[in-house]
Amino acid sequence: MNTSQVGSSPAPRSDASHLFSAPVIVAALGYFVDIYDLLLFGIVRLPSLASLGLSEAQISETGASILNWQMTGLLLGGILWGILGDKKGRLSVLFGSIITYSLANIACGFVQDVMVYKFLRFVAGVGLAGELGAGITLVSEILPRHLRAIGTSLVAGIGLLGAVVAYFTVEFFDWRYAYFIGGGLGISLLLLRIGVFESGIFKDLQNQKHVVKGNFFSLFNNKDRFLRYLKCIGIGLPTWFVIGILATFSNEFGKAMGIAEPTRPGLSIMWCYVGLSMGDLASGFISHWLESRKKAVFLLMVFTLVGSIIYLFAGIKSAATLYTVAAFLGFGIGYWAMFVTIGAEQFGTNLRATAATTVPNMVRGTVVLMTTLFANFKMSFTVIQSGALVGLICFAIGLYCTLTIPETHGRDLDFLEE
Repeated sequence: MNTSQVGSSPAPRSDASHLFSAPVIVAALGYFVDIYDLLLFGIVRLPSLASLGLSEAQISETGASILNWQMTGLLLGGILWGILGDKKGRLSVLFGSIITYSLANIACGFVQDVMVYKFLRFVAGVGLAGELGAGITLVSEILPRHLRAIGTSLVAGIGLLGAVVAYFTVEFFDWRYAYFIGGGLGISLLLLRIGVFESGIFKDLQNQKHVVKGNFFSLFNNKDRFLRYLKCIGIGLPTWFVIGILATFSNEFGKAMGIAEPTRPGLSIMWCYVGLSMGDLASGFISHWLESRKKAVFLLMVFTLVGSIIYLFAGIKSAATLYTVAAFLGFGIGYWAMFVTIGAEQFGTNLRATAATTVPNMVRGTVVLMTTLFANFKMSFTVIQSGALVGLICFAIGLYCTLTIPETHGRDLDFLEE
């Protein structure tokens, strides 16, 4: 890759100077704030809705509705920011998305009405959808090809620690202040982004006026491209099976296992994200060592499959053990950064941000299908059996897609989708 693409002078740069350049650092901090705000409603759901005067039954129903509004925002925002990322540039999305969700989160701290709360979480969802895909796309394009896996894993590994900070912020502060802190972190981050440069590959594309950029429907009008897109989504399914089913419903699994003390889903999710952060950092180095994206993802996915079997069938008898297994499962799904990187590397520059931004949000959206299946299976099977059936579907799809998608390690990203 030439020096104009990595934003450097003609003098050689060390690997460390590439990995700790401003775009990588800012993308990592941006994803940190993104994860903090993404998970914040789930953490403050009970106290925030209780303070608005809702009963326990209303909290359950309204909380699910607000989460659906936020998820809808993520799905629509993923398409919006992806298209803008290919049409206007990766940096425009990084700036626009963080302004959107930061202001929405600050406004959530003042909310007094449930309908306003739903609308603000929808707006926040739209904003939150753009951060990861744009960040991974930018970092993938500015780094030399031999450093891409490590760079994107640094972004996700550091960013995912936002979940831990969100958990402890709510432990020490009122839920309204937790929203103010999240919004304030985002606004502060804008100051760091002033010196961040655009991808050289995208700058070159801007001069090619005849090239169609950011056409979302072009992901569906070509069989090969459509299959690559579906496989990118399929690879991510086990990650949100762990988060959306095993961790989120750990209270139900804990009861089914006969664990005496109550299992707290918030703690399960936090420990899962601790493991996820470490796994993301490791996945880049594993991919670099194996010289393969597919092999790294496959190994971590098999690790997660074994961990899921242990979680469901090993006869866990204490909440502490369950939290420990949740951390190991988090490490296994630490291929999250690698999966988004694969999504960016599969597609040409004129469609790369669209793919990389929509793919993770499509995977997040499948949680609705997973929870629906889980609920329906529970009508005929036990909680543990129902979880296992959902997991079987997710891992079967995930492993197939991983084995059959084209390898992208070391691929030159300076190409276009026709």
